[in-house]
Amino acid sequence: MNSMFYKYEGTGNDFIMFDNRTSVFPKENSNLIQKLCDRHFGIGADGIILIENDIDTDFKMMYFNADGSQTFCGNGARCAVAFAKYLEIINSKTNFIAVDGLHYAEIENDIVSLQMIDVNEIQINKNSVFAYTGTQHHVELVEDLENYPVFENGKKIRYSYKNPGANVNFAQKINDNTFKVRTYEKGVENETLACGTGVTAVAIAMHKINKTKANNIKLPVLGGELEVSFSVENEIYRNVFLKGPATFVFKGRIDM
Repeated sequence: MNSMFYKYEGTGNDFIMFDNRTSVFPKENSNLIQKLCDRHFGIGADGIILIENDIDTDFKMMYFNADGSQTFCGNGARCAVAFAKYLEIINSKTNFIAVDGLHYAEIENDIVSLQMIDVNEIQINKNSVFAYTGTQHHVELVEDLENYPVFENGKKIRYSYKNPGANVNFAQKINDNTFKVRTYEKGVENETLACGTGVTAVAIAMHKINKTKANNIKLPVLGGELEVSFSVENEIYRNVFLKGPATFVFKGRIDM
């Protein structure tokens, strides 16, 4: 099968996009997904995103990690919005469905503001915070993030959680409303240049443990800068928005 694909990136998180409204992509084939994401023998990406038809919303987003496992991805969802606009499925605003539920988003000049799910699953541990922001996240404050062994320690912590494990975010406070973040992602099994659900977890965790009073937080990552805003009602984080660039890189055709 010869298929058109599109490559997008959101602050360095890169994705292979397929228009799957005709339901031809073999999404049960995890070996194919792994091969396409392989940076030496495939196209290369952190994951694959399918845009599909949905009866009740503008479109359905399906996200697969580089190992073929399915989850939700914040930066991937922002790129899915940009891709849906390219396909002329949407204009500047959209409601769509993903594995973790309904999402609203706005796009203007390649900047996508994505509404995340409400966050009420937050566990404060001795030296870390666990939060579910569409997928599982471990958040830990460290010093000297630039030289911190993210891969080595992230891999150990990732597997300390029960299946399916957790993404691991290491954060360093820069000022009252800015936290630098580096993330080890499960499914990719490596550090990535950014993680949207990860920075969302960091922003909420830092607010929860009183490291910031801000509800609009800047989060520099290796691939650029993201922004997370939220409100708090009865200890539930609502109106959570992840904002940042979502950029087209290239397109091509591939035999699968």
